[in-house]
Amino acid sequence: MHAIGIDIGGTKIAGALVSELGEIIVEDRVPTPTAGSEQIVDAVVAMIQRLSDGHEVKAAGVAAPGFIDAAQSIVYYTPNIPWRSEPLRQLLSDRLDLHITIDNDANAAGWAEFRFGAGRLYSDMTMLTIGTGVGGAIVSQDRLFRGGFGAGAELGHMRVVPDGLPCGCGARGCIEQYGSGRALLRMANEIADVGGIGLGLAAVREERGSLAGPDVAKLIVDGDPGALKALRELGTWLGQACASLSAVLDPQVFVFGGGVAVAGDLLLDPIREAYLTHLPARGFHPEPTFVIAELVNDAGVVGAADLARLHAEDR
Repeated sequence: MHAIGIDIGGTKIAGALVSELGEIIVEDRVPTPTAGSEQIVDAVVAMIQRLSDGHEVKAAGVAAPGFIDAAQSIVYYTPNIPWRSEPLRQLLSDRLDLHITIDNDANAAGWAEFRFGAGRLYSDMTMLTIGTGVGGAIVSQDRLFRGGFGAGAELGHMRVVPDGLPCGCGARGCIEQYGSGRALLRMANEIADVGGIGLGLAAVREERGSLAGPDVAKLIVDGDPGALKALRELGTWLGQACASLSAVLDPQVFVFGGGVAVAGDLLLDPIREAYLTHLPARGFHPEPTFVIAELVNDAGVVGAADLARLHAEDR
């Protein structure tokens, strides 16, 4: 049975018709409407209708950023869309003759990696998505972890530095402030300020007026010492966080997705080193595998579709 996956972002809505094997058959993409929540619902309904045209489809899953209730029905809160306790599943079900589920976007991406990507050989997986912020997904004993209220696995807001840098969530010292793309850019600017190995960063900043993420990414690929130092610092923080997560979750594999993860082993090496340094009972604890996500930009729609299909089959 085919299913449809929709991934709602702050700037775009992506959708796809997905097979039971996680293969994308048809895909679609439109800008996220800025007029309001009603227009976003209209855009999602129209996309599902386009993707299902001429195909036998029984279920559609929608992935959205923010907190989703445990019943996979209500969007409690999402940061870039004006949804507060939005009954999104009901709004869509009223207009579509399909089984509808709603899920967090990081959960959907993590589930896709678990089912069809880098985590497919394991029963226990923890995924960290390293983009502008830090997202997370947890699979334990082949089941996606959502928590008692549906808002679990917000791994980016695990505190790693008491009274550390302020975070957008209102707390201080969250791993998002030390292990995200935004954090990498801050670290790169700090290294440029000092000079020395940061001269390459400083030169690009002077030429362009400011450093941007693509500038740092290119310098990393080019082997610039300052940019590599910033990436290593980022990886060290992430490895420390993984050690704490391992003490609680004991995953067999850590999967890293998001834009920063394209650095591959340049990111994974300091993560592994810091993980072992901070791991409780080192030498007596089996070591997990550290890998880069495989599905990249397709993970959200593939995971949303698969979760909707499985939910429909369980009914």
